[in-house]
Amino acid sequence: MTTTPADLSGATHGFDGGALSAKAREHLWMHFTKLSSYANSPIPTIVRGDGAYIYDVNGKRYLDGLAGLFVVQVGHGRVELAEAAYKQASELAFFPLWSYAHPQAIELADRLADYAPGDLNKVFFTTGGGEAVETAWKLAKQYFKLAGKPMKHKVISRYVAYHGTPQGALSITGIPDAKKMFEPLVPGGIKVHNTNFYRAPEHGDDLEAFGRWAADQIELAIEYEGPETVAAVFLEPVQNSGGCFPPPPGYFQRVREICDRHDVLLVSDETICAFGRLGPIFACDKFGYVPDMITCAKGLTSGYSPIGACIVSDRIAAPFWDGDDYFPHGYTFGGHPVSAAVAMTNLDIFEREGISRHVLDNQHAFRSTLEKLHDLPIVGDVRGDGYFYGIELVKDKASKLTFDADESDRLLRGFLSKALFENGLYCRADDRGDPVVQLAPPLTCDQTQFDEIEQILRTVLTQAWTRI
Repeated sequence: MTTTPADLSGATHGFDGGALSAKAREHLWMHFTKLSSYANSPIPTIVRGDGAYIYDVNGKRYLDGLAGLFVVQVGHGRVELAEAAYKQASELAFFPLWSYAHPQAIELADRLADYAPGDLNKVFFTTGGGEAVETAWKLAKQYFKLAGKPMKHKVISRYVAYHGTPQGALSITGIPDAKKMFEPLVPGGIKVHNTNFYRAPEHGDDLEAFGRWAADQIELAIEYEGPETVAAVFLEPVQNSGGCFPPPPGYFQRVREICDRHDVLLVSDETICAFGRLGPIFACDKFGYVPDMITCAKGLTSGYSPIGACIVSDRIAAPFWDGDDYFPHGYTFGGHPVSAAVAMTNLDIFEREGISRHVLDNQHAFRSTLEKLHDLPIVGDVRGDGYFYGIELVKDKASKLTFDADESDRLLRGFLSKALFENGLYCRADDRGDPVVQLAPPLTCDQTQFDEIEQILRTVLTQAWTRI
């Protein structure tokens, strides 16, 4: 693996941390951030990454337990990816895909079609996952209009699920606090139960029965809304928000049957789950279902340049390929030649280094290492798949009693986020749903990093329990 030189460990690259923090407070609008929280404290500033680790402006090292934002699959500091960007920018830095093509977009589309299951052979490029979700909904609406079913426009998704911030994608998102400031949104977003088995006591220990019940909630929603009005179901293979809810056995097979029965499209939102996060290139392959569309982004370039995609079945694309109709939709930077070149090189690394195989070979070790934390009174559940896990925190293990909103805010934002970072672990302490700590390290990690994650979590969660 080629990374930045090891002797740069701890270097600050000449940055003035105080000056940068002052400029950031004055001018930088950080995303999803309560900006006033930094009024009297320095803003954490990351200047470098190397493998599974990142370094702040003061030279302190942290384990990147979230791969940036579920993104940096092959690790930081890959010179090969930087060189691919440089080479492409030197040849063709930019050209749009609006009625024109360029070799990198063509080759990447061909490669993604080869990876994708079934007849998903058409690739519409975007610059991120939210745009890919937006694209899929717009395409579903137009497809059914062209098919003579113009009333089919609604989308079913799951409670607490996150699908992006554009107005359409936000309507599909199932997190009330993420939406309320921007309402009214695009009409037609319908929500059903997610697959949080930990919070489904009425099903006892029968995970398969719970999965069938959860899938059947989708059919009930379709029937209630009227099948003639429902265009698509959007589901993540493992739901991110709420803390990594994996699908029960048979869940997606049942959903596929329901969608086929009611002529509803199944969209697999793999913005996080694709490109090795769960092992395979596309997570739908791991769970044995073929969707009508896949939305993806993040790990496609390991974050070295932004790109996303909506991968579409030949059946859905047919009206646009064979007739006079066109899809009046696009993005200036969709399929950007530099990003596409980086994506191709990233996928070369995946194949050459066996990244997917590495995840599949080590996923059980990651799980078992995190499950050691079950002996802590604050840990209620450890769940997820591949290199993608959530640890749910509780006040009482026996009753699964959770924290109220004020307690959760004090626990997560008042203590855990800062304490984990100070102890050398960058990860996510999240309360979109019940409070969880989420982990999704670079896919190159092994037992060394798993142990480091567990030890830091053990220290900080033990401290957190004493503060409750």
